[in-house]
Amino acid sequence: MVRSTAAEQNREQAEKSSRRGPIDLVHLANQTMGDRGLELEVLRMFDATVRSYFARLEESTTVEELTRHLHTIKGAAAGIGAVAIRDLAAAAERDLREGQAVNPERIDDIEMAVVECSAWIEGVLAREEA
Repeated sequence: MVRSTAAEQNREQAEKSSRRGPIDLVHLANQTMGDRGLELEVLRMFDATVRSYFARLEESTTVEELTRHLHTIKGAAAGIGAVAIRDLAAAAERDLREGQAVNPERIDDIEMAVVECSAWIEGVLAREEA
């Protein structure tokens, strides 16, 4: 019984440590069926997508555009396990759908999360190429 408890604790610790960065690596590995090359390609694609849609978000002039871009960012982030970006975009989208005004601080928070995630992805890709 002690061994199974220790093994379970080790597994939980490994999962927690994999989630310390801006991307839940366990989720990403599950999404890519453990294919490291596919993980890296998904990270590249996500980075390009999220930066592109954040730029579109900043240029949006209507609530409809804001909502659409937030929804896209939320979905892309959810797909790879970028939990902070997903949650921030979801909160901003929810506010807009409920008729609330855009909170500039929420957009700033999304930007910080995108920048952090992008830098993290760049580091992962650089380590893989080394």
